[in-house]
Amino acid sequence: MKKFSLTDLLIFVISAELVGAFSALLSGGYSDFYAELARPPLSPPAAVFPVVWTILYALMGISAYLVWREDTQASRRAIGVYVIQLAINFSWSIIFFRFEALFAAAVAAVLLLAAVALMVYSFFGVNRKAAYLQLPYLAWSLFAAYLAGGTYLLNR
Repeated sequence: MKKFSLTDLLIFVISAELVGAFSALLSGGYSDFYAELARPPLSPPAAVFPVVWTILYALMGISAYLVWREDTQASRRAIGVYVIQLAINFSWSIIFFRFEALFAAAVAAVLLLAAVALMVYSFFGVNRKAAYLQLPYLAWSLFAAYLAGGTYLLNR
């Protein structure tokens, strides 16, 4: 196991946050589009999303750092799953807001949910604390898949 490094931890957290920020930047202005959509029950106001995602990206970075520190073949595979889910996560906002492709966004949300579940499972085999830190993300991904699917169905 690698020894604790605050610098490495910050790199993981900031990198995860930057993925979210860059995705939001590439998504363009989304408030008008989102406001015009019919949304399923329990849809939170738009202002909730940046707050939730900021917290979730920080937790992703912390968890990935904990797994990376283990420095085993299993941890390297788990980090690979982390990168894949992060790529799907990155693409979702662009698909939904930039391209306004509601069906593709719903499909991406389901893929993201599966990738997050796989990430939690792979993290659990390496570092249980890292996996537990991802349970809010798993729950939010389930909720996001519901929202994306519901939004598609209400607006097709």
